[in-house]
Amino acid sequence: MAFFRPRVSREAEVRYHADQEISKSLPELLEKARQAEETLQQLRAAGADELELREAGIALDKALTEALRAAEAGQRATFGVKAYDDRIARRKAKATPAGAMWTAEVDRLRTLREANRMWGIPRIPRPVPVAQ
Repeated sequence: MAFFRPRVSREAEVRYHADQEISKSLPELLEKARQAEETLQQLRAAGADELELREAGIALDKALTEALRAAEAGQRATFGVKAYDDRIARRKAKATPAGAMWTAEVDRLRTLREANRMWGIPRIPRPVPVAQ
């Protein structure tokens, strides 16, 4: 009697193909994030007010979040279809050179986003209503 491994689920295949499509947009999203970062640096150098810096910081945060989502999708797609259903396959795929490269890229983008959230977006106090 032969025992066969079950195939991957249909849901895993659908998610795999969706992640492949999402990851194709990563270069454009990284370029968008670079431009947002450059805009923020130019505003800082010009001595812009806090409202402009806040808007630029939030724009950078959105661009980094989009790039991070695309990089995570690329990472999952690189791990393969089996990794969607099997945590051991996911760990094995992470140890490959391609998996390690994607993991490093995801970690780098996550670090940039968190640093921007901590130090790049100025906090502006809310206006206090005056009682009359």
